[in-house]
Amino acid sequence: MVVIALIVTPRYLQAGDIILGGITSQVFVLFEPHGFNEHPHHSLIDETLTLAKNYQHTLAVVFAVQEINESPWLLPNITLGIIIYDSYFNARWTYHNTMKLLSTQNRFLPNYKCGMQDVLISVIGGLSAETSIHMATMLGIYKVPQFIYGSASGMNERTESRFFYPMVPNEAYQDVGILKLLLHFRWTWVGVLATDDANGERFVQSILAAAPQKGICFAFLERIKLASFSRFDEILKGMEKIYSTTMRNIANALIIYEEHILNLRWLLYLPEVEMVPAPKGKVWILTAQMELASLPFQRSWAIETIHGALSFKIHSHELLEFQKFLQIRNPFMTEEDGFIRDFWQQAFDCVFPNNFLNKETEKLCTGTEKLESLPQSFFELSMIGHSYSIYNAVYIVAHALHAMQEVQPKHRQNRNGWRLNLLDHQPWQLHHFLKKISFNNSAGEMVSFDKNGELIAGFDLINWVTFPNQSFRRVKVGRLDPQALPDKELTICDDAIIWHSSFNEVLPLSVCSSSCYPGFRKKIKEGEAFCCFGCIPCPKGKISSQSDTDDCYKCPYDQYPNKDQDSCISKHRTFLSYEESLGIALAILAIFFSIFTALVLGTFLKHHDTPIVKANNQNLTYTLLVSLLLCFLCALLFIGQPDKVACVLRQTAFGIIFSVAVSCVLAKTLTVILAFMATKPGSGMRKWVGKRMAAFIVLSCSLIQTGICAVWLATSPPFPDDDMYSLTKEIILECNEGSAIMFYCILGYMGFLAIVSFTVAFFARKLPDSFNEAKFITFSMLVFCTVWLSFVPTYLSTKGKYMVAVEIFSILASSAGLLGCIFLLKCYIIVLRPKLNNRDQIMKKR
Repeated sequence: MVVIALIVTPRYLQAGDIILGGITSQVFVLFEPHGFNEHPHHSLIDETLTLAKNYQHTLAVVFAVQEINESPWLLPNITLGIIIYDSYFNARWTYHNTMKLLSTQNRFLPNYKCGMQDVLISVIGGLSAETSIHMATMLGIYKVPQFIYGSASGMNERTESRFFYPMVPNEAYQDVGILKLLLHFRWTWVGVLATDDANGERFVQSILAAAPQKGICFAFLERIKLASFSRFDEILKGMEKIYSTTMRNIANALIIYEEHILNLRWLLYLPEVEMVPAPKGKVWILTAQMELASLPFQRSWAIETIHGALSFKIHSHELLEFQKFLQIRNPFMTEEDGFIRDFWQQAFDCVFPNNFLNKETEKLCTGTEKLESLPQSFFELSMIGHSYSIYNAVYIVAHALHAMQEVQPKHRQNRNGWRLNLLDHQPWQLHHFLKKISFNNSAGEMVSFDKNGELIAGFDLINWVTFPNQSFRRVKVGRLDPQALPDKELTICDDAIIWHSSFNEVLPLSVCSSSCYPGFRKKIKEGEAFCCFGCIPCPKGKISSQSDTDDCYKCPYDQYPNKDQDSCISKHRTFLSYEESLGIALAILAIFFSIFTALVLGTFLKHHDTPIVKANNQNLTYTLLVSLLLCFLCALLFIGQPDKVACVLRQTAFGIIFSVAVSCVLAKTLTVILAFMATKPGSGMRKWVGKRMAAFIVLSCSLIQTGICAVWLATSPPFPDDDMYSLTKEIILECNEGSAIMFYCILGYMGFLAIVSFTVAFFARKLPDSFNEAKFITFSMLVFCTVWLSFVPTYLSTKGKYMVAVEIFSILASSAGLLGCIFLLKCYIIVLRPKLNNRDQIMKKR
C-alpha cells in the first residue's frame, strides 16, 4: 500500500445550512526538483507564491453569500455556508481538493455521506480550462452543478460531464471578435503567441482556419511552453527566443492567448534581467481570460509597454458595496478565512508576529495596511470580470434553490419547512431549475442561460491606459454582442482609444506591404504570404476605387475612368447641336446654299422666256433646282438631338430627293443626246424626244429609290439610339440605321445613277457646245462620285457628332457640285451678260 502524505491546505470555511463549494486559483506551488542521487524531501510543497489579485475571486463568493444571507426575500430562514479550496494551478491538488469538497464533516472521506450536515449543493470553479476539466471529472460523477467562472474552452469535447455551467460567453465568439477587430483596423499582418497546450491549440486552429478567408496573415506563431516556476532559468530561456521574434518582426498587432497574464509579464520582464533591447511599441491584443496581475517579486515593471493594448474582457459592472466590503477586511478579524494571512504577507511584503522569522529584519504586518495602497496589478478594489462572474454564479444558485423550494407542497412549508425541504434534495435536482433561471442581479442586469446551458452575455472591448505610478485604467471602447446582427456584433468607438506613445497617438499599421492606393491593384509575390504583395496600376479602361483591391474593374456603361483610374465619371451626352460652332457653321452653310438655290430658281423663273432657259428643258431645270433646294434643307435634319421622326426622315428623304436630282441630270443628258440623234434623216428617235421621256426617266428612277426606302422602313427602320461604347468619355446620341445593308443600298443606288449619268454625259461631250450641258454634267457627276467615294471611308472612321458632320458635308458638297457646275455659268450669262442670252448666240457655232 502506498501512503501519501497530505498537508493541511488553506481554505475559507463558513458554516451554513447548505454549503456552496469553490475551487479558486491564487496560489502557485514551487516543488523542489528531485533526482535519483538523493532522498526526496518529505514535504510536498517547499514554497508558495500567491497571485494576490485572484484573492478577489474568493471574496466575491463571500460578498455574494453575505448579501443573500441578509436578504429577507431570497432563501428566508436558510443560511448559505461556504467552503473554498485552492487548485494550486496543479492537477493533483485540484483533484484532491475537489474530493475534499465532496467529503463531509470536514474529513477527507470521498464517496461517503455522514449525517445531514454540510450539504454541498454546487461548486464554483475553476479559473483555467484544465482546472475546470479536472473538477468536472469528479463532480460529474455525483452530478453536482459546477459553475465555471474562467475558461471553459474544450469542455464539451474533453469531458463526458454535462453538469457544468460556464459563467463566461463561449470562446468561439471571442475568436470571431478578434478577427472582426483586426478587420476593423485593417491589421492584416499579425503575430500570435499561444500557450503550448490543448486550449492554445484550439485557439490557433480556430484562428488559422478563419483568418485567410478574411484576408489576414500571420507573421509568426510562437508557442509559449508551460514551465514550472521552480525553473526560472527555463522560463527566461524560452521567453528570450519569443521576445526576439516578437520585437524584430514588423507586425505591430500581436495576439496573445493564455489563461493568465503571467507569461506576458515574464516576456516583458526580460529587459530587466537579460541583455535584450528595450521593448518596442506594440498593440497587444489580449484575450478575456487574462487579467493584469503580478507576482510578489514583480512589484515594478515597464507597465508602459502595454499602454494602448486592447483586450476582450468578461463583462462586469461596478458594485460600490463590494468596494466597501473589501476595505474593511482585516487579517486579525477573519478566522474563517485561511487565505488572507498568506495574501496579506505577500501583498504588503510583511510577516505576522507569530511566524518564526527574523523580526529584526522583516517588516511586521499590523492589519492596518490599506488594500487601496496596493498597485492595481496586485489587487483591485473594483470588481474585475471573473469576480463578477462568480458573484452572478452565487446568485444563480440562490435563485435556483428558491425556485426549487417554491414548488414544494404548501403543507410542508411549516416553521422549519424551508430548511427541511432543501436538506432533503440532492444537488442533481438543481439542474432542472438552473436551466430555467432568469433574474436581474443587483446591478440591474439580466442573468440567464440559453438552451445549451451557456450564459447569455457578451464581451467588453477594453483599452488599457497606463500611468507612470504603475497604475492603469481600463477604458471601455467597444462591445462584442453575439446576439446582435451579423454586421453589428462588434461596435468600436475609435475616438476613445489611446494608442502607445511610439505610434504618436495615431492608428498603428500592422501590414506586410503598404496599401495599394485606388487606381492600383495587388500583385502577389511568389513564395510569400498573400498579404505580402506589390502594387501595379490598373490597365487602361479599368479602375479600382478602394485600397488593396485584388483586381480592377470596368466602369458602368454610362461612365468612364478618370485620370487617376480611381473613380468613374459620368459620360457626357453628345450630339451635333445648333449650340456649338460646328453645328452652327453647317447650318449656316446649308441655309446659304438653300437661299442661293432659291435665288437661282427665282432667276430662272423670272427669265423663263429667254433662250438660255428654254434651251434646256425648263421643267427638268425647275425640278432639279427644287430637288437641290430640298437636299440643302435636308441637311438640317441631321443637326439637333435625334428623335424618332428625324431619324426616319434623315436618310430616306435625302435618298429620294437626291435621286430625283440625279435623275433629272440623267434625263437632261439623255434628252440632248436623243435630240441630236433625232435630227439625222430617217432616225427613229423622234418618237422618244419630248417631255414624256424626261418625266418617265425621273419618275422611274425616283420610284426605285422610293421602293428601297419603303422596304427599309417596313423591315428595320432607323431609330434614336445611345452609343455607349464608341467613345470613351461620351455617350453619342445618334440615329441607329437599323439595317446597315439598306442604308448602303440607298447610297449604292445613288452612286449607280451618278455613274450612269457620268457615262452618258461623257459620251455626249462632243456635241455642239451651245446645246450641250454634257461637259458640265460630267464634271458635276465627277464631283459627286469623288465626294461620296471619300465619304464612305471617312464615315466609317469617325465617331459621334463628327460622323454626322461628315455626312452633312457630303450632302452639301455633292449638291453644291451639281448646282455650281450646271447653273453657275447660266446665272452669270442671265444676270451679268444678258447680251449673250439670245437665240443668235445660242445657235451660233463656235
